[in-house]
Amino acid sequence: MTLNEHKKHTAIARPANGNFGRNEWAILGASCTVIKLLADQVITGLSHQYKCAYADTSHNDDMIQLPGRLANGAVLEYTDQLNYSQLNYEAPLDPFKQRELFSAMDLVLINGNHQQAKAQVAIIDTNKRASLQKRIAQLTNVQLFLLADNASELFDFVKEAIPNWQEIPVLRLNNDTLQIIEFFKDKLKQTKPILNGLVLAGGKSARMGFDKGTVNWYGKEQRYYMADLLKEHCDQVYISCRDVEQQKEIAPEYISLPDTFTGLGPYGAILSAFRENPDRAWLVIACDLPLVDAGVIQHLVDNRNTATIATAYQSPQNEFPEPLITIYEPKSYPVMLQFLAQGYSCPRKVLINSDITSLQSPKDDALANVNTPDELDRIKRILHTKVASTNAS
Repeated sequence: MTLNEHKKHTAIARPANGNFGRNEWAILGASCTVIKLLADQVITGLSHQYKCAYADTSHNDDMIQLPGRLANGAVLEYTDQLNYSQLNYEAPLDPFKQRELFSAMDLVLINGNHQQAKAQVAIIDTNKRASLQKRIAQLTNVQLFLLADNASELFDFVKEAIPNWQEIPVLRLNNDTLQIIEFFKDKLKQTKPILNGLVLAGGKSARMGFDKGTVNWYGKEQRYYMADLLKEHCDQVYISCRDVEQQKEIAPEYISLPDTFTGLGPYGAILSAFRENPDRAWLVIACDLPLVDAGVIQHLVDNRNTATIATAYQSPQNEFPEPLITIYEPKSYPVMLQFLAQGYSCPRKVLINSDITSLQSPKDDALANVNTPDELDRIKRILHTKVASTNAS
């Protein structure tokens, strides 16, 4: 086969990552000590709300001997340091491993003297003019200038290299700490993942005997009723389906999404949604929750926490999270793939063993699901009682 005959791999959507994470800034133009101090201040100001990380390169030129068991030939060493965990790798981390390790981070600050990032903060320090000029090619997406005490304006070579320099905010490095923290906070708010909706309607409904998504509780098929509920909060709403054949049954005014991770039930549907758009958060809801109303959805959205991988209701039957009415953040995608690689395809197991935000349902019976004819009759009686009570009042 010639090179021209070679077929490329299937093109799939890639997350908008940098070298480390989605939101990363390299700080350069100052000494490493100044950069570390600035990173400390920003992380201190944001860590109560966001997961923050820092990346650097060691300056200890005397450390030529590998630490611990690495010196004896181990390629990986894990140490439980009681109040933190430590991993030592024998080999350098490639970009793929870096992104895996930093995938849960909301903010990554990087010492730009040693590492690069997709966005930069440039410090204008007269004493480090030559250092910054040497790295001028790294200033590809400067989003903030910081003036050191000895600087009053940007260097000429910076203005020449950055055509839109006048549009970039300028703050004082040592006097505007609160404003610097606020800058990063605003950036993180701006990059809050947009919310999409996913109605799980691809099950075979074996116990029910007919498609649960077609049950008419509120004047329309339940899968459409749920989709309409989500439209109030989501940019786009999809109805999940098993395959192309089931897709043909869905009304054309609704967007359908066939599973591309087949044979995995809800787990595959959620992964298929992330494969469709890995940078969106997904509000996932099963079509067999007929007592969920607008208030239950509103409460979930109002209490969404993007710093965790998901925001979920706690099941009323036990202390476990209910995975089929949950907001999954983009950072949950690699987590779910890692669980799948280890042989697990239960979304509840992912939530139990991950950092999530757990909520109590605002209504006691809201999460009751319908899987059998007996449960169907029970929910009919509940709804009938509610309607009768409303009419009486």
